[in-house]
Amino acid sequence: MKTKNEKMEYIVSARKYRPMSFDTVVGQLALTTTLKNAVKSGKLAHAYLFCGPRGVGKTTCARIFAKAINCQNPTAEGEACNECESCQSFNEQRSLNIFELDAASNNSVEHIKTLMEQTRIPPQVGKYKVFIIDEVHMLSTAAFNAFLKTLEEPPAHVIFILATTEKHKILPTILSRCQIYDFERMTVQNTIDHLKYVAQKEGITYEDEALAVIAEKADGGMRDALSIFDQAASFCQGNITYQKVIEDLNVLDSDNYFRIIDLAIQNKVSDIMVLLNTVINNGFDGGLLVQGLAKHVRNVLMAKDPQTLPLLEVSDQAKQRYTEQAQRADTRFLYGALKLMNQCDINYRQSNNKRLLVELTLIEVAQLTQPDEGAVSGRRPRRLKSLFKQLIQQTTSTQKPAKQVAAGVGADRTKKEERNNNQKQEAEHQTSTNGTADAKPTMKISNIGLSWNKLKGVSQASKMQILPGTSPIVSNNEENENFTQEELELQWMSMCNRMPPKLSGIATRMKNLNPVILEMPDVEVEVPNQIVKDEMEAIKGSIMNTLKIYLHNASITLNIRVAKNEGRIKVLTRREQFELMESQSPVVARLRKMFDLQLA
Repeated sequence: MKTKNEKMEYIVSARKYRPMSFDTVVGQLALTTTLKNAVKSGKLAHAYLFCGPRGVGKTTCARIFAKAINCQNPTAEGEACNECESCQSFNEQRSLNIFELDAASNNSVEHIKTLMEQTRIPPQVGKYKVFIIDEVHMLSTAAFNAFLKTLEEPPAHVIFILATTEKHKILPTILSRCQIYDFERMTVQNTIDHLKYVAQKEGITYEDEALAVIAEKADGGMRDALSIFDQAASFCQGNITYQKVIEDLNVLDSDNYFRIIDLAIQNKVSDIMVLLNTVINNGFDGGLLVQGLAKHVRNVLMAKDPQTLPLLEVSDQAKQRYTEQAQRADTRFLYGALKLMNQCDINYRQSNNKRLLVELTLIEVAQLTQPDEGAVSGRRPRRLKSLFKQLIQQTTSTQKPAKQVAAGVGADRTKKEERNNNQKQEAEHQTSTNGTADAKPTMKISNIGLSWNKLKGVSQASKMQILPGTSPIVSNNEENENFTQEELELQWMSMCNRMPPKLSGIATRMKNLNPVILEMPDVEVEVPNQIVKDEMEAIKGSIMNTLKIYLHNASITLNIRVAKNEGRIKVLTRREQFELMESQSPVVARLRKMFDLQLA
């Protein structure tokens, strides 16, 4: 029977190893020191507010503080003696001076009124009646208001200790009446040290890496850490190892993150794809991999500088691994990888093909260190080079014989047509972008990888803008090619699209004008009034030189002419417009009479 009773008396570690004194509280040294000094000096406030995340010791410190306040023989350090009648009654849970109220289930005005009635009765043993109200943010607004007056001026023998995880939900009038103590999250190292202490007390063997995984999983909460520790101890049967812990907690092994970064530094995309497939086949979500990899890259970045190395909340052995990998990784690569994975994390939930999104992200991360043609090494490439490079080379090689056959005049004509087509596509794209925000650019699939150099030249030329008082430098003084009306209109529209924002007004008006070829290469444009002409005359040199460059004719001239006014056109009112329609069409008159219509 004794063995059976002993098995039934099992207590979880979070309760069994709950601190009973200020000195045994983990990770809150500043707060416990302040509370002990208050007990020693006897300078106690009438209301305290303990706030912080879950499982960091708020309620535990409130109980220890309440016991120390009523201790009849406190120690010189401000701790309870655990020998007097008040301490013994508290330890045996029969104290009549310390009351605990759960505000989550007692949040009405009636519960607060009952509590206020109990404050009138003085303590039988000890100096103070202590009321610990847990989860105080759950009180209703009416209950808070009923609590205000008593909280501001309680009886001399009453002390309130409020505890909450959400301080922002408490009324400012309540906060102003309390001394506020902010509890900190447990550090990974503090959690590991406490887990080692518990493991030694329980006779459990462990690996340091396994306890580090538990501490990271707890996310700063000691109660969570002890609960996970009990779960791992049951699964491992008294021998907590790293492999068994990550299997039990379904945590992705950190070795995968180190391998992915090492492979990305070496541009081994295929190996990363194989590793990703293995991870997904083992039941891990791709989004979880991206989140863990982003955290890993952040730790590697912190490990590059000795000043930021203490920011890593990992074990000493893990810090050494991060430091070694940080020496192999370029800083710009780490910045680019963080940006890519952050974007992937944002788009992951909305993506219909989540695995493809993760694969593309890892491919781009692996290409960050791959040299990009015409770009600075280390920057993010504009396209997936490795996947399309071979395709581009094959397509280009198959088209070389056709280009060689079309020599002489035919080759020049083909070159000119390609140039005009590229410029026309650019003008249409810019016009649609400026005209409608929702318009989407289109591109033919057959052009992919065939004219990168031409596209590069177009992108560089698009940066040439019309500026007042300046003119583009004409470098084609020897060119004298003929051009068509269509080419003139195309380059005119492209020039208007490239004009800077300060000239947006004249650019819009110029788009509505129609330049005409009088006699090659003389160009004339008709403007509606003198104001538009004066504005265009101010930038006439830039307009002319731009047309010379893009139409490949250095002899172009431009004449700006104001349109002749052939008499004023009278603007008709709505009634006059209707009367004119009625006089010109008898059907309109019959329709008005048939329905007895009147013009409003």
